[in-house]
Amino acid sequence: MIHAVVFFWLALQSVSPEGARHMQAGVEAHKQGNFDLAITEFRKATETDPNMAEAFLDLGEELMQTHDYGAAIPPLKRALELNSNLDAAHLQLGYALLSQGYAAEAIPHLERVSALEALGIAQIDTGQYQEAVANLSAALVKRPGDQDLLYYLGRASGLLSKRAIDTLLGAYPDSARSHQAMGENYFVLRQMPQAEREYSEALRQRPDVPGLHLELGQVYAGAAQWAKAEDEFRAEAKLQPGNAEAAYRLGAALLQQGKVRDARVELERSDRLKPEMPETLYSLGKAASLDGDVLLAEKSWARLLAIEQDTSLAAQAHFGLANLYRKQGNAAKAQHEMQEYKRLQDRVPKPQNPPS
Repeated sequence: MIHAVVFFWLALQSVSPEGARHMQAGVEAHKQGNFDLAITEFRKATETDPNMAEAFLDLGEELMQTHDYGAAIPPLKRALELNSNLDAAHLQLGYALLSQGYAAEAIPHLERVSALEALGIAQIDTGQYQEAVANLSAALVKRPGDQDLLYYLGRASGLLSKRAIDTLLGAYPDSARSHQAMGENYFVLRQMPQAEREYSEALRQRPDVPGLHLELGQVYAGAAQWAKAEDEFRAEAKLQPGNAEAAYRLGAALLQQGKVRDARVELERSDRLKPEMPETLYSLGKAASLDGDVLLAEKSWARLLAIEQDTSLAAQAHFGLANLYRKQGNAAKAQHEMQEYKRLQDRVPKPQNPPS
């Protein structure tokens, strides 16, 4: 029940008998799901006892219950004028104001009652992205996996990131970091020549910045220029020998060029640096299979499938295992793996860049 029952019974000590009857009738109507009657009764209670804050609160709450948020705002404001300590009124008024687009006005009410999700949404609307990220992150801890929270947190984070990048580009338009940021934008848009130009300029200015070679290598990989990709990934691996992704990318580029033994060395190194990376396990399984190491190939793909069951990588792992078992003459296992591969092919969207 949304009504402040405790406040109601306390209020009965000072309200008129007629006001008390209307309040009780409103509560009963709410219990029966007759919201229109409840609104009528609570409204009569406010008219009979215009200084009873709880009557205005209950009227506002009942209007909220029927999604008439605009109409709920005046009685909720009146309730707080009469008693500013009614947290329930702060909460409902915050939600009502936010729903009507009055985000800035809603914030103080939502802050008072720590309504983190609604507060974060209001802060997005008022451009307080850093605060929104903090509040939505805290709300997500209490409700992990909530799709609305995930959406709003992603939106707040994206807007905060965009603001930071816009500030960077405005203040330092020709800096290495600005060229790197532009390269990232072009890469997302799949405009590879422009991305290559921006990353190359960033590297010209600051050749030892971690991550730049990795990002330029991905541009070349996206354009299937594997020799150039190898050079960049190798440079990144030299700069960051402990970076598992750099080792994986280098291994994958080598594998694309048929350099199976060298690829396997890098992929095994990536797996040691960061075990259970699905992309590494898939490529390691393929490299091992091509190198004739059936046991490592089977082990790698089995480990992948223990992590992921319904992804495009999982489908490719099943396909690899099917071929492996078919070559071994194990028809039953090969058939099972091929069935799993086909099942996933029907369910999983194909990736833009399928694994090599």
